[in-house]
Amino acid sequence: MTEIIPAIDLMDGRCVRLVEGNYSSRKTYDASALDMAKLYADCGVRRIHVVDLDGARVSRPCNLKTLEALASHCDAEIEWGGGICDAGVLGSVFDAGATCAVIGSLAALQPSVFKDFLTGFGGGRIILGADVRNGAVAVKGWQDSSDITLSALISGFLDSGLRQVISTEISRDGRLEGPAFDFYAALMEEFPGIVFTASGGVSRMADIERLNELGVPKAIVGKAIYEGIISIKDIERWQSQSA
Repeated sequence: MTEIIPAIDLMDGRCVRLVEGNYSSRKTYDASALDMAKLYADCGVRRIHVVDLDGARVSRPCNLKTLEALASHCDAEIEWGGGICDAGVLGSVFDAGATCAVIGSLAALQPSVFKDFLTGFGGGRIILGADVRNGAVAVKGWQDSSDITLSALISGFLDSGLRQVISTEISRDGRLEGPAFDFYAALMEEFPGIVFTASGGVSRMADIERLNELGVPKAIVGKAIYEGIISIKDIERWQSQSA
């Protein structure tokens, strides 16, 4: 069954959500990141997706103290992204307690470095974060676009041990209008050896059910939880079915 991975997006240590990665669309929620992480872990979630939005914008991690707190007090695995710009920073993210690192901009802009990460840490810990706007991979916290397509980006890392990809069709992000189902179906057909995580647009449990029917392995859910459209009970029921 499709694994639900709740999202925690951080700015200034607080939980926020953006629309299409636009920082001016920021909506801040009262819940603390640690409280949310504990809540997710208690209902059976195995992994939490945490994004350092401050770090993504300035190309260096800004919320590692929060990562340390999450890793120390929460049983779920933490996949962490945002601002990972070199090997030293990657090491600090793992030292702070991340199970996996999600890397996007660096993979698109410095592919040789990303290949070194895959070789050094393995495809089990290094996840390609490849998010697309108008057919091109977006970089620098989605503020800029590269000139590379998603297919070309993924293809360039297959021989280096790439195993996991999180991809967002950015026009769906934060809008609660449903994921880009055809987008993920096409990716899985093109790259059958990659474990894909759908991200962006999940608005209700019916979306998770549809992704499950398509065979999408994992799905990130963010705004729908904060807005109360998908409840903790919904997640708990889904997790119990897949246990």
